Amino acid sequence: MENSNMTKPARDRIVAFYRHDAADHRGRTLREMWTWDHDRLEMVHDYIQWLFPLREPSMFNSSAPLVTDETVSAFADDAALRQALKHSLVMMLDFYGLALHEEQDGRVRVSESASFASRRGNWVVPYNHNHLRLTRILTSVRTLGLPAYSIALFDCLEKIRKIRPDAISTETFGYWQRAARF
Repeated sequence: MENSNMTKPARDRIVAFYRHDAADHRGRTLREMWTWDHDRLEMVHDYIQWLFPLREPSMFNSSAPLVTDETVSAFADDAALRQALKHSLVMMLDFYGLALHEEQDGRVRVSESASFASRRGNWVVPYNHNHLRLTRILTSVRTLGLPAYSIALFDCLEKIRKIRPDAISTETFGYWQRAARF
């Protein structure tokens, strides 16, 4: 089946951004964001809504695009969009000291990476803003056609919480659970 979206420009801001046809509200491209180091990913706060958009408006970025039915359909129909979303996910997993594993049988899992010990201090602490980011990531990845990746991330977060229950509140864990599951 031929993808008719290849012949006409996307009207959807998220689709255009993920197809590398448009920049975000500050003129930054997806490819540019993919090159950011951990310090920049931590210090800049208005990019996460573009990498992992939601249907609900952001409380922190009024310029953030919203996922529509058109967005969901485009990601469902276009493997390249899902692959780009996966690239964004892998980048953020690395930021958190986590790693994605795709098994030959199609199963997906997320685990602590070699950098976890040095990265966990950035987010495995009580009431950290990265907990909100993780909720967003879990929701967006599920909504945009990668539900197994959302569940795999949640499963990893659940293991981390079991080891460090004081670092992740029951409330936060509940948000993560609802975000990853249908």
